[in-house]
Amino acid sequence: MKILLSVLIIVLSVLQLNAQERISDEKEARAIFEEMDERRNSIETELSDLTMVITDNRGRTRTRMLRSWIKNAGDDTMTLIVFAEPGNVRGTGFLSINEGGNRTQRLYLPSVGRIQVIGSTERGDRFMGSDFTYEDLGDQDPDDFEFEWLETGETHHTIRASKPDSDQYAYLEFEIIKETLALETIRYFNSAGEEIKRLEAKDFEQLTGRLWSPRKMTMYDHKDNRKTELTWSNREINAEIEEWRFTERGLRRGI
Repeated sequence: MKILLSVLIIVLSVLQLNAQERISDEKEARAIFEEMDERRNSIETELSDLTMVITDNRGRTRTRMLRSWIKNAGDDTMTLIVFAEPGNVRGTGFLSINEGGNRTQRLYLPSVGRIQVIGSTERGDRFMGSDFTYEDLGDQDPDDFEFEWLETGETHHTIRASKPDSDQYAYLEFEIIKETLALETIRYFNSAGEEIKRLEAKDFEQLTGRLWSPRKMTMYDHKDNRKTELTWSNREINAEIEEWRFTERGLRRGI
């Protein structure tokens, strides 16, 4: 009986400790998230090659090669992605610009020769058949979220935040590595509290003294039993990028 009582005391102590670790403090959760975001935006530019592998629910894969240009200027971010291979998507371009808190996204389809503006009704659409939506490709801007709680463990912070402007997700949970403040996992939930998607980042490399970034990210779609892997290579940090890259001219010109 004494042993059982001791076990119960230990269990209750652990539960109490875990409860204390979860902090319903929006300011503290936001401060950690903003520090993570500041580190990601601390580099001025990044050029890289990407490999995208889309796996459907029958295990069949499609591979696509892309080139990416990113430029940060304070809180403003510009991203251009252009498809290089295979031939049926070559030259397709995606331009995302976040200036002053206003985000615009454009998609260029060379097959029809026109630029499509991605509106609010298209934000939940799949990007080029992948498991990333146009909303997923936007920045994780702290101003887009209402932070609910912070839970700190031995190696990770976990932050839950709702996204009022999203039609896809009721809330998200971010797992951030404490030592490097790098984002390792995002879990996406619907209004019923079901986890519908998960993004996992792996194989981190140190790009600067403060910034660690993954070489591989995988988006899992639980509803459709699919996944999309993105792998980075040939990264160039703080190289010069011409301003025209982030215009409709650059979008049409491609690689």
